[in-house]
Amino acid sequence: MREYTHLNHYNNYPTRMGTVPPMLQDTKKAAQREIRILVAEDEDPLRELLKISLQRAGYKVITARNGREARQLFETHEIDLVLLDVMMPEIDGFTLCAELRQQSNVPIVMLSALNRPDDIVYGFSLGADDYICKPFTFREIEVRLQAILRRVAWGTERAETRVMSFNDVVLNDELHQVKVCEKTVHLTPTEYQLLRYLMSVPDRPVSKNDLFQTVWGYDLAGGTNLVEVAVRRLREKIEAEPSAPVYLVTVRGAGYKFNTQPVAKQEVVLA
Repeated sequence: MREYTHLNHYNNYPTRMGTVPPMLQDTKKAAQREIRILVAEDEDPLRELLKISLQRAGYKVITARNGREARQLFETHEIDLVLLDVMMPEIDGFTLCAELRQQSNVPIVMLSALNRPDDIVYGFSLGADDYICKPFTFREIEVRLQAILRRVAWGTERAETRVMSFNDVVLNDELHQVKVCEKTVHLTPTEYQLLRYLMSVPDRPVSKNDLFQTVWGYDLAGGTNLVEVAVRRLREKIEAEPSAPVYLVTVRGAGYKFNTQPVAKQEVVLA
């Protein structure tokens, strides 16, 4: 079933193509101009509006009309971020997100009229970094992309090199790399920042709400559910037994903590 979208839903956005408000303004415009965004959206008017807005903000934009075309463009171009519609022909966005995540940690933002909590959580479970429900405002796009790009840019703009090592987990800011038992673990920017934040306060519980606001960088109803999904995916990458975590431990009623103590002393709780 194809999604229905009308341009008037988008914050009464002008339909005249030459009237596009500036988006995603930031202080580091030089860095923005190097960012290449793949916009995969089957609705022609919306795809064109997104393209024009992002270009005027200084981004390089590549567009695709369906999932198959998006996959081909992703494989033949250097892409820094993907805006991915869910209900596309050829290959749907959920399927494509899972395929892209198997081969790359590039940030993926999903766009969809499917706005049930289960749909949103499912998108995150496939590896999406964010999920924007239609109809949306371009201000919302601005805030979400800025938050994600800040997480990506942080890896190259930090002033100090920091290496955190606890037991078999080593996080290296200079390399933007995580190793578990001396094996490199590939994390998305969101997963990296989530792990880094928890490791920066070892053995101290952090609430789900604090994790969401700090790592994702904005307020969202239901954000704590997305934290749970992200922690679950992170456990699958760094824990020997995700169902019996040693490092990413749930503290009942308090949130999560990065555990540095012997596991025998811990009460393992999943959430």
